[in-house]
Amino acid sequence: MTRMLQFNSPLLLGFDELERLLDRAAKASDSYPPYNVEQVPVERGDALRITLAVAGFSRDELSVTVEDNQLVIRGRQEEDGARNYLHRGIAARQFQRAFVLAEGMEVRHARLENGLLMIDLLKPEPEHKVRRIEISEAASRPEQKPAPKRVEHDAV
Repeated sequence: MTRMLQFNSPLLLGFDELERLLDRAAKASDSYPPYNVEQVPVERGDALRITLAVAGFSRDELSVTVEDNQLVIRGRQEEDGARNYLHRGIAARQFQRAFVLAEGMEVRHARLENGLLMIDLLKPEPEHKVRRIEISEAASRPEQKPAPKRVEHDAV
């Protein structure tokens, strides 16, 4: 079931970027390589682990980068011209998989083990902020900065 969120509500202010992120995530439909996302117990905050099945890739053929607010995993295998295949069921194919990260999400480390690339992420606990806004009288206006003084120079 696909559910479209409506961001044009007058109660949702400033969520334009979130709507673009959701559109971009919905368009990423490639299913290779398969992956899991799991919650991992930690002392403080939330931790996640993304595990990608990258059988046949070496550490040198994989890259993990953070670009703006996206975690991008790329894999590129070189063709081995010395081999003569009678049947080729395991393709040497390249891939790119991107995950949009929430603000404050931190990539802790990545490791390759038994054909699985595991990337650990940490999201620290958010600080709960409360700020009181003073309400002014109707006759008063917000403070304005004084206009900068204009300096005139004499012509030489």
